[in-house]
Amino acid sequence: MINTDKNHKHTYDAQGKMTCCTQEEKIYTKAGAKELVKGHHKNDGHNHDHSDDDGHDHSHSGDTDNVFKMFLPAIISLALLLAGIAMDNWFPQTWFTDWVRTIWYVVAYAPVGLPVLKEAVESIRKGEIFSEFFLMGIATIGAFAIGEYPEGVAVMLFYAVGEVFQTMAVSRAKSNIKSLLDQRPDEVTVLKNNEPQTVKAETVAVGEIIQLKPGEKLGLDGELLSETASFNTSALTGESKPDTKNKGETVLAGMINLNTVSQVKVTTAYTDSKLSKILELVQNATAQKAPTELFIRKFAKIYTPIVVLLAIAICLLPYFFVENYEFRDWLYRALVFLVISCPCALVISIPLGYFGGIGAASKNGILFKGSNFLDALSDIQNVVMDKTGTMTEGVFKVQDINFNPEFDKAEILELVNILESHSTHPVATAIQEYVGAVNHNIPLQNVEEIAGHGLKANVNGKELLVGNFKLMNKFSITYDIDPNSIVYTVIAVAYE
Repeated sequence: MINTDKNHKHTYDAQGKMTCCTQEEKIYTKAGAKELVKGHHKNDGHNHDHSDDDGHDHSHSGDTDNVFKMFLPAIISLALLLAGIAMDNWFPQTWFTDWVRTIWYVVAYAPVGLPVLKEAVESIRKGEIFSEFFLMGIATIGAFAIGEYPEGVAVMLFYAVGEVFQTMAVSRAKSNIKSLLDQRPDEVTVLKNNEPQTVKAETVAVGEIIQLKPGEKLGLDGELLSETASFNTSALTGESKPDTKNKGETVLAGMINLNTVSQVKVTTAYTDSKLSKILELVQNATAQKAPTELFIRKFAKIYTPIVVLLAIAICLLPYFFVENYEFRDWLYRALVFLVISCPCALVISIPLGYFGGIGAASKNGILFKGSNFLDALSDIQNVVMDKTGTMTEGVFKVQDINFNPEFDKAEILELVNILESHSTHPVATAIQEYVGAVNHNIPLQNVEEIAGHGLKANVNGKELLVGNFKLMNKFSITYDIDPNSIVYTVIAVAYE
């Protein structure tokens, strides 16, 4: 790749081969996905500064303009090529001969050919002689040398259009990954002098306090200041069952507040949140190469020089074996062989195919940490997955009721329904939907929500406990079942 950045320094391996600015990196850079290529590290001279939308997906009205700009050189070349072919074959012009015709096709070649020739020269200067740029360059220049101007332009035009489509594929795959993963809100509400203010999430400093309303998504990692709060953590854990957090516990960006207004003290910068790291991990999935990708890279280093040598042989060796040897004809055949054998499609299609697969999976809600895991799928014989939120929708519904015979089922359900009406937990909502309207004529005293356990109240001079088995253990309530043997979400009730 042409080094237009004075601060950029090319990097090389132990054999002196350039490890940055490859064809793959060039395509990913054009797609705005340079960070997906792990050919360089933070000390290699590349500029790793990111803008405020780093890792965050925003829609841009200029996307159509960007696509047009990518295709513009090819459009110009195509227009001039078609006009030249028309004047060669269908609408002959007396002036379109000799040097005028040559200049016309050179101009048609320039928009798509010059960038590739520059890449070839730069690669040669840095020791990478047998690159795909070199092969395309000598093939098309050779076509010009023997007077096949339209073919030289056409070959380079097709190559340039192929690169644009590859760039678009990478950009689309990157967008699919971002749209799935980036759950961070653009704006958050912070408290300044006890007054709520809406600000950009990336501008919030560590130590500031965020006010989170019910249903709002947390934008940054922090520490819960409220006594208790219930969060939907499915964006991070895949678990749809709400997670109750207590004061002082860590809450993460992407969690959704479910019930009361909560306050969170920011402990991590916007770009350093756990969700940002997950986004970065999956976007960098191409760094974990599949065996096929590794093989193709090694193969290309051997294959490309062999192709060049065979092309030279095709051009020169027939001189010793063919009676009516015509240099121009055999040079033409050698150039055709070079174009057909150019490894750029092979070298680029493999990593592009893997990254496209990762992007397509992301579009359907499936995340892969690396392309090597795509290959691992072929060896899978059994699949084990979480039930809630994966095989089910994560919406709670009462399935069965099992009370001891000495209790009045209707009475207990009515009392449980009254007590659960004091909670906004999804399980409480499911109970209310099952039992029906709440009977407010029955008074409850000393209603208390015990974080992470359940609810407690006094009714008719008796104590009512509704929650999980940790609540039963807390109040020394005995039971004759093993909670670990039950795969469903269970609500235990004690009334005495």
